[in-house]
Amino acid sequence: MRNIFGKNLKYLRERKGLEQAELAQLLGRKSGSSVSEWEKGTYEPKSGLLADISKIFNVSLHDLMDKDLTIPSNLVHISPNTIRIPILGIIACGDPILAEDNIKGYRYESPDDLPSGTLYYLEAKGNSMEPTIPDGSHVLIREQPEVEYGEIAAVLVNGNTEATLKRVRKQGKMIMLMPDNPAHEPFIITEDNPARIIGKAVEVKYKL
Repeated sequence: MRNIFGKNLKYLRERKGLEQAELAQLLGRKSGSSVSEWEKGTYEPKSGLLADISKIFNVSLHDLMDKDLTIPSNLVHISPNTIRIPILGIIACGDPILAEDNIKGYRYESPDDLPSGTLYYLEAKGNSMEPTIPDGSHVLIREQPEVEYGEIAAVLVNGNTEATLKRVRKQGKMIMLMPDNPAHEPFIITEDNPARIIGKAVEVKYKL
């Protein structure tokens, strides 16, 4: 006896808002007892009734009998070779906001598409790095304490309590955090206004 059919039947019936007696009536049965037995897996209806059931619920006979319809169809199978990359809080791409250290979620990536090193994603907020980094995009960060001139870095500012995402440029002893959006002012790092690089931005992912 196939338990999957009974499970599917109950799921489809309840999703459609039908009582067992109502479904039985649609199938020309006198009472809901037959439907109850089908759902329990005691026995299955004959082929003609199976075809009628598939029409009522607009599913194929194959799916009705062999596929677990209670599992959402939008679930994505994760390959055993996939790497889980944490998404850490929100990083400001405008006025710096408080950095959140807790993990907000994960992205699943193929290791073939990733650089080496300790990686994590940060969610960008604001438009100071547009068009390079749109508001709301996920920025892949490789943890490292330094970046080259002109590269984009995740930087802790204001006593390591806030984070921002900017291009790093140096002029003598002065370090500037430069926005890509000319409407925003650069952030100047000095002894009185210190900052610490926590990683290099290596990739940006966003939805169209």
